[in-house]
Amino acid sequence: MSLVKKQNERFPAFRSLLSDFFESENLSMQDLFQKDWMPAVNVSETDKEYEIEMAVPGMKKDDFQVNIKDGVLIISSEKREEKEDKNKNYTRREFSFRSFSRSFTLPENAKDDDVKATYEDGVLKLAIAKKKIPVSNVKQIAVK
Repeated sequence: MSLVKKQNERFPAFRSLLSDFFESENLSMQDLFQKDWMPAVNVSETDKEYEIEMAVPGMKKDDFQVNIKDGVLIISSEKREEKEDKNKNYTRREFSFRSFSRSFTLPENAKDDDVKATYEDGVLKLAIAKKKIPVSNVKQIAVK
């Protein structure tokens, strides 16, 4: 059992609202400002390829840049939106900016020249083909 001292407050509802806002487990500063927004990614592997699925709703396929440099797959996007509403009594201007960049080190058996990317229903899908790495034959040498 814990004892709590009751304080005489003038605006208890306001304090409760602030407490809910700052102490909520479901709300984070990232949710408020989306400054460090990073899309969710699923990576899977089949016998023939590596598959990457990235959840990026509200984008267009032209919003993405997919590059491979020195064995690293880089997926990035930048989206800017501006909206202006002019009336004779006021002008309202809204804008937003959202960007991200994700990097993945490709395994040795990934074919960096055989990558397919598609964007449909808010999901960016990449398929990276695998190359066959020859299995080295082990030759046993007898010690005399």
